[in-house]
Amino acid sequence: MKFIHRLGYYLGGFALGIIFLLFFLNGKDASCDYGPNARTVKNINSKPIEYSDKASEFITDHTLDSLTIKNLIKFGSVDFSKSKTKLDSCKVYHIDNIYKERDMELTIKNCDSIATLLEIKYKAV
Repeated sequence: MKFIHRLGYYLGGFALGIIFLLFFLNGKDASCDYGPNARTVKNINSKPIEYSDKASEFITDHTLDSLTIKNLIKFGSVDFSKSKTKLDSCKVYHIDNIYKERDMELTIKNCDSIATLLEIKYKAV
């Protein structure tokens, strides 16, 4: 069999495979969260978020809403050097992000069924 025929069969099968995948994965919320940052953020966002008194006060003073907090968590980067990941029950994560051109730091206690925003603050300049 000539190379051009083999290439044709290969590309034909490859195209059918891509169409097959697009058909079955279309509309599904499939994602590839393999990195530790992505897995941690996805785990936190999959739970209801409660706010501590200190965090609620900051949110009220700076007129933030729950969607803004969700986006700060979703698009933030987890600082594992400041986080306490060796705890048995609830792990505490520090997430850094930028909001209105200022650096912010969120401290989140991540338990099995709920995540609690312990503290949210602007970083010192």
